[in-house]
Amino acid sequence: MIRNYLKIAFRNMARNRGYSFINVFGLASGMAVAMLIGLWIYDELSFNRQFKHHDRLAMLWQFVKFDAEKAAYDVMPIPLAQELRSKYPDFESVGLSVSRDVIVAAGERKLFKTGNYVEPEFISMLSLHMVAGTRFGNTDVNSILLSQSLAQTLFDTADPLNKLIKLNNKQTVKVAGIYEDFPDNSTFNNVMFLVPWQFFTANNENARRDQDQWDSNSYQIIVQLKPGTDFGQVSAKIRDIRMKRDNPPGYKPEFFLHPMSQWHLYSDFKDGVNTGGLITFVWLFGSIGIIVLLLACINFMNLSTARSEKRAKEVGIRKAIGSLRSQLVAQFFSESLLMALLAFLVSLLIVVLTLPFFNQVAEKKLVILWTNSVFWLTGLGFSLLTGLIAGSYPALYLSTFQPVKVLKGVLRASRSAAIPRRVLVGFQFTVSVTLIIGTIIVFRQIEHAKDRPVGYSRNGLIEMSMNAPELHDHYTALRNDLLSTGAVAGMSESSNLITEQAGGTTDISWKGKKPDSKPLVMSNYVTHDYGKTVGWQLREGRDFSRDFSTDSASMILNEAAVKLMGFRQQNGGSPIGQTVLQSGREYTVIGVIKDMIKEDPFRPVSPSFFAVNYRNVNTINIRLAPQLSASEALEKVEQVFKQYSPDSPFDYKFADDQYARKFGTEQRIGRLAGGFTILAILISCLGLFGMASFMAEQRTKEIGIRKVLGASVFNVWQLLSKEYVVLVAVAFCLATPLAYYVLSDWLNNYPYRIELSWWIFVLAGLSVLIVTLLTVSYQSIKAALMNPVKSLRSE
Repeated sequence: MIRNYLKIAFRNMARNRGYSFINVFGLASGMAVAMLIGLWIYDELSFNRQFKHHDRLAMLWQFVKFDAEKAAYDVMPIPLAQELRSKYPDFESVGLSVSRDVIVAAGERKLFKTGNYVEPEFISMLSLHMVAGTRFGNTDVNSILLSQSLAQTLFDTADPLNKLIKLNNKQTVKVAGIYEDFPDNSTFNNVMFLVPWQFFTANNENARRDQDQWDSNSYQIIVQLKPGTDFGQVSAKIRDIRMKRDNPPGYKPEFFLHPMSQWHLYSDFKDGVNTGGLITFVWLFGSIGIIVLLLACINFMNLSTARSEKRAKEVGIRKAIGSLRSQLVAQFFSESLLMALLAFLVSLLIVVLTLPFFNQVAEKKLVILWTNSVFWLTGLGFSLLTGLIAGSYPALYLSTFQPVKVLKGVLRASRSAAIPRRVLVGFQFTVSVTLIIGTIIVFRQIEHAKDRPVGYSRNGLIEMSMNAPELHDHYTALRNDLLSTGAVAGMSESSNLITEQAGGTTDISWKGKKPDSKPLVMSNYVTHDYGKTVGWQLREGRDFSRDFSTDSASMILNEAAVKLMGFRQQNGGSPIGQTVLQSGREYTVIGVIKDMIKEDPFRPVSPSFFAVNYRNVNTINIRLAPQLSASEALEKVEQVFKQYSPDSPFDYKFADDQYARKFGTEQRIGRLAGGFTILAILISCLGLFGMASFMAEQRTKEIGIRKVLGASVFNVWQLLSKEYVVLVAVAFCLATPLAYYVLSDWLNNYPYRIELSWWIFVLAGLSVLIVTLLTVSYQSIKAALMNPVKSLRSE
């Protein structure tokens, strides 16, 4: 019986190749989209789950209060680690860690890589998989563990164990072991080496000073709880550790545990509450995947039910010779399941072909889980469910035909028979309009932030981390030599990268400040030429200058800091000449600059001050001369750098590239959403094309009669298209409030945001209408141009 069902199914598919192609390819496209999104979601949800005890691992975070705002940070004081070990039995392991970008040199090979200085507990908690050698212990101070990829890069096929490596052209360490690279979907995927914590404290002056400093928050603490321990209960126990000690700080730190399972998807906090994060996009794309697959199923259902009259006589004859309804249902379900299975196979081919491009857009390294039984069970179960959903209505509808009426030719579809099809097509239009509106809003929000004035000039501006001390020690000579090449228009040093903001203080006061006010003001220490190099925009006062010996006690504020301090409401409205006390030192305000966007371009700029300091700087900023090409200028700059630090790699970053990275997540999500929107519309159009083709075929004689009676091509086109115009209008009315509600809620996450303009909704509606009419018009015009003699000669 099953064999006959399949044989008949194949014959029907071969007889109606066009409709079969639309059904199979439409379902395959929907399945392929769902599969790609499923792989992406699986990768996101499996972040950091490769570690053996990931369900018991956490990182210490703290809430700190700046005036009314309660912010969250993942940096901790060093002594907190020992406090947790000695006084809190809930912790099985506690490990300190700090990440640094370091020059790693082995022989002639010198690379700029990211690594962590860690305590041994850090390694055991992350179940480091050793490829060669051993993990270091508390006594192996001058040792290093290399990732497998870095070891291969440094030593090729040679055995790296016990080889010597130099860090930052200063300290020498011995390779103790090689570990397997951390997975791409883990927080530590860029950690290329591990060095003992004792080595870090022995060679870093700040770390030695911070050993017993409870208010120096610059380090990470990873912990592993004992089995059966609750994160929330332990967080409540450790919350007020700092406030119970002597001299509690004004920012009132509250420590808490952030579980490893939430690091990636739940990393956003607002006023002391976890507000989610990337999990929003997981839900978004999961919904899009389901909707796109549903659109493909709708196409199948619509085409199958629309063609029911074509198979009415077949059903009548089958029933007349004794076929049971259950047999007919089985027949039609077998056809839909066969198509679903074929669609699944085609979808696998589509995924194989498109996965490299998808990985490039999503910035992932996804692979099809060929050897995973769960993947195949899910895929086949997915196909079975899709076939049952897609074939349910056609099977149950066709099997109800009465053979007497069918064979007498009196079976006619009632007006109500078309209602389900109209509802489903209307749903497709509603989805399409909503997705188009969402895509436009996302891209406009990104462009809105990109067009925001940044407060400095990014063109030709490069920045370098100053890991080699010889560069800082010979700053003046290095600067003079660079300027003399003609390739450099300006050079300076700073404590932060141009496109990053790190380091702030609450130990700052000014005249008129409220005693109980504890705002966070970001600190930036620079050399005299910083403003000219980065091209900041002075709004008032003057820049730093070597002509003024008093500049060592001078300060430049950004507009946000002036607003915070209320200087424009004091002394005639000018902040120039005002006194600011920072960490016990008195500064005079000499200038005000336009706000520089160093942090999130979607957020307000933080209040910031700039002060001259030639010691607390670790970044070199260079403005390339505009008269030379970038490659020519960089070649000359590299030659000068090699004279002062021949053992250091010439590693630089363009400021505009670094600034563009700030939009990475939004752009990636926007591109994916845009791509899925296009696919959803194409799948809908594929179904519309099939529907329009069938409707034109069904009304061939009617069209012929109308043409004989004088109807024009436009009249016929209007006749076949007006139903879809009405459906688009209804869909627009449904999609507009839905999209407005969802997107208004999304935009509320961005203080610097666009307004929802009416033209965006109209544009989306018109786009769907135009695409629909173009899709339907081909078949409509084709039917209108047909010779009526051919369509009426059988009457």
